[in-house]
Amino acid sequence: MEDLKLEMVIITGLSGAGKSTAIATFEDMEYFCIDNLPPQMLPGAVELFSLQGSRVEKVALVFDVRSGSYFADLDSALVYLSEAEIPFHLLFLEASNETLVARFQSSRRPHPLSRSGLVEGIERERNILSALRDRASMVIDTSDLSPWAFRRQLEEALFAEKTTDQLSLSLVSFGFKYGLPKDADMVFDARFISNPYWIPNLRPLTGLNPAVRDFVLAIEESRLFLDKTVELVQLLSPKFVTEQKLRMMLAVGCTGGQHRSVVLVEELRDRLQGTQGQKNSGVVVNVSHRDIDKG
Repeated sequence: MEDLKLEMVIITGLSGAGKSTAIATFEDMEYFCIDNLPPQMLPGAVELFSLQGSRVEKVALVFDVRSGSYFADLDSALVYLSEAEIPFHLLFLEASNETLVARFQSSRRPHPLSRSGLVEGIERERNILSALRDRASMVIDTSDLSPWAFRRQLEEALFAEKTTDQLSLSLVSFGFKYGLPKDADMVFDARFISNPYWIPNLRPLTGLNPAVRDFVLAIEESRLFLDKTVELVQLLSPKFVTEQKLRMMLAVGCTGGQHRSVVLVEELRDRLQGTQGQKNSGVVVNVSHRDIDKG
């Protein structure tokens, strides 16, 4: 195994959390993918990839509770990889109970562990996978992510893993009335800024509209907030990279997530990507507006 140069990703997590979307994303990135592989077959698969002439260099494997009693041997399979000194990333996907229930009801497919009810099956699976989640090198909560946003976040997370001198920064706008974003590393409250909602001609618009943008950025406190936040990101990003924390989520919230937070996140992205002369090459920026369409 010493000469085996294999880039391996192990994908697992809750049923309905997005493993099918993940495997499709890896296929698009030219990984050799196997879905629902019994853990006992992992050593044999690795042996196959190590044969002389094998052209497989990137592999993504999905293991989950669909394999029934075989799934209990996943721990042994991971131990095998460690003892064989084969590096791998363990990707764990999860979502809230409410989200999973909605997805299963929409697809009309039964949960693999459901006996007396859907929520009971989800909770059983969550308990079974809790230790595995703790071992994961990457955890993604897909509750608030569209399939497109999930694919983009996954691609950027993998890019950050490969590019050890760059931080993948997710900038998220949100509305406090809809709750805090899950997995946010830093949360900023923009409700100290005058609210465009109270301006009749701005109320139906969003922070993507130039009129709303001009209103928010004309406020001195908005510009000061942006200056200080950019300084903070530029201060922290190399320190995060040094500690191998290659992904960070910074969330900016206002009341409804439509006006102030959207403007500030868009402006932060522009400044950090260098469109205003403040280039920070150590940061790869991704933007999403969680609640922009909920008004």
